[in-house]
Amino acid sequence: MFATYVTVTVVASVFTAIAAVTYLIGHEYPKTQADMKGVPRAWVPRLGMCLAAGSLGLLAGFAVPLLGNLAAIGLVLYFVGAIAAHLRVRSREIVGGIVFLVTAVGALVVNLNYHGWA
Repeated sequence: MFATYVTVTVVASVFTAIAAVTYLIGHEYPKTQADMKGVPRAWVPRLGMCLAAGSLGLLAGFAVPLLGNLAAIGLVLYFVGAIAAHLRVRSREIVGGIVFLVTAVGALVVNLNYHGWA
């Protein structure tokens, strides 16, 4: 169980960190996505910071399990909101959001199970 816990948590953290870097370096993709969804571009760095915080929180969960669980919950909510924003504008480009959501849910589930909170 420990190997699954570590693997899923690290994979979710790496995926989220890559997305955070994309948002924080000013890449064009997050900006065009924000425009499509009607989100102000000023929010893009803030959303990147949320992703970065979630990624670091997942890793911090190895030392403080509650923090890891809270980070996973935050990421699940973030990606549910991202998918809802796509659906709101009738965008069908939700596969990426679903992949990120599944990894965040996976991290939450293995964290809860490993620490006996499920």
